Amino acid sequence: MKQITRRKFIATATIATGFALAVQPVSAKVITTDSKGLVTGAVKIPVQDGEIPAYRAMPAKGGNFPIVLVIQEIFGVHEHIQDVCRRFAKLGYVAIAPELFVRQGDVSKLSSIEEIRPIVAKVPDAQVLSDLDATVDWTVKSSKGNSNKLGITGFCWGGRITWLYAAHNPQVKAGVAWYGRLVGDVTELTPKNPVDIASGLKVPVLGLYGGKDTGIPLDTVEQMRDRLKSGSSKSEIIVYPDAPHAFFADYRPSYREKEAKEGWQRLQDWFKQHGTSG
Repeated sequence: MKQITRRKFIATATIATGFALAVQPVSAKVITTDSKGLVTGAVKIPVQDGEIPAYRAMPAKGGNFPIVLVIQEIFGVHEHIQDVCRRFAKLGYVAIAPELFVRQGDVSKLSSIEEIRPIVAKVPDAQVLSDLDATVDWTVKSSKGNSNKLGITGFCWGGRITWLYAAHNPQVKAGVAWYGRLVGDVTELTPKNPVDIASGLKVPVLGLYGGKDTGIPLDTVEQMRDRLKSGSSKSEIIVYPDAPHAFFADYRPSYREKEAKEGWQRLQDWFKQHGTSG
């Protein structure tokens, strides 16, 4: 695999304000979490070839916070992902969501998923994993984060990355992958998929999937379950039979309140069980 370019990369994109253009109109069911008692906003993460923007939310008081990496959907770090960070901060975490597509383009300004997909397709897994390593380092040094209490969660595109990063970084104590793709083409940019790392996975990951997800066939979910059984990670997969893809995304028509709330509680319990809560 090609190494990440050594040229100095300067991030010109900024963290989105509001929701990505491609997800308009926004549902009336959108959840809004305030910043009372929190420190929130955009930060810059030094990475291998420059710096990338990220959104951070953390308690205004205290320290030695458990860390949770929040991994974006293909729509970037827009208002929904920022709100998820604030929800974690209210629970005592320092939550950080880096913009992982920024070298390839600013997806927040694009108005259709058809425009976004070619940009996302150019993002190398190696770049993402390296950026997440840098994000963890920065959070420990600059945001009072405790690397011994490191968790990760991600949605859709970020769900796939959650599985891969849990395999990449043994410091991760637990992960929760929301409807992330499990199988796919193996390419120079994407040399492995979650099903390929499942049997060797050491970190416990909870997978949350929808039984009516037209993009992630249930046979691939069962394939992942079988591979996990041969490993030692004690990972689990929960399938909500009536839920579609993106059932946690409260700003979209796909949102399912019951399954989303249950999944969010399962996430908190999973993190607590595996030592990543405050």
